[in-house]
Amino acid sequence: MSHIVRTTGLTKRYNRTLAVAGLDLDIAEGEIFGLVGPNGAGKTTILRILATLLVPSAGDAEIAGASVRRNPNAVRQVIGYMPDSFGVYDDMKVWEYLDFFGRCHGLPAARRRRVVADLLELVDLAPKRDAYVQTLSRGMQQRLCLAHALVHDPQVLLLDEPASGLDPRARVELRELLRELRNLGKTILISSHILPELEELCTSIAIIDRGRVLVSGRVADIERRLRVGAVLRVRVLGDGEAAEAARAWFERDAEVAAASLLDDGTIEIGFRGDDAGSARLLAEAISAGLRVITFARAASDLEELFLQVTAVDEPDAVKDGTAVARKGAAA
Repeated sequence: MSHIVRTTGLTKRYNRTLAVAGLDLDIAEGEIFGLVGPNGAGKTTILRILATLLVPSAGDAEIAGASVRRNPNAVRQVIGYMPDSFGVYDDMKVWEYLDFFGRCHGLPAARRRRVVADLLELVDLAPKRDAYVQTLSRGMQQRLCLAHALVHDPQVLLLDEPASGLDPRARVELRELLRELRNLGKTILISSHILPELEELCTSIAIIDRGRVLVSGRVADIERRLRVGAVLRVRVLGDGEAAEAARAWFERDAEVAAASLLDDGTIEIGFRGDDAGSARLLAEAISAGLRVITFARAASDLEELFLQVTAVDEPDAVKDGTAVARKGAAA
């Protein structure tokens, strides 16, 4: 896959504070890429550098082949930036707000009318076309600001905490909208501390702390690198006695570290084996007469991975993944 966003040794200092420390990132075209990290990890600084709002102290970043240092104007043509805190013009109507930014990007009048209409349909604000911006809910204002970032049809979207302050329904709507934008060919770089949202949405992530990438890749790949074995969840047909008997049977297997019976009747198994071992365990359970209803690996828990990786106390050892590998070996 071609990489549309690439950073090399990206560094940003504020006096004595090192906010971004030699960051190397490669983001493939068409990805929804998540930046995960605690407050102060450097996520917002990274996005502001990519948006050409901050000049890096060292290193460089390229978006669609254009350098944020050498050719920031070319970068601005291919990005849409949505900051964590944004300003809206309260005395404007919704369509006027988008039309204003269309003028800023030099769109001719006929094209602006089409773009405004299309964007309002895309973000589901067409019924609010003539409403004043200040009358919109926070979720609607978030969608309007996303439409603003899309006025010039950028290739890459940089979204800083876009779901912050939204209610659950608005978060679902935003998630579906971002998936639709990806289907339209956009590459999306999104920062958030709402980890379940990123887990469901992102194709890849980078866990960042102290301005460094601790680990990056697809969530499932990161999990495989950090963990030995897996958590399996099994349900069997029958009453509580049948479930307890099944739990005891699984616990006798040599590759099962532990098996516990949850309140809802699910058997949770700490399993040391790989996928072939899981298949073997299921086949033997059925042969033993266990009436298995469900047998599945537990879903990835991004929050757990985040806490595990950011617990590393030796930042210098994080380079090249050495600390991460050591942490995973101890898991």
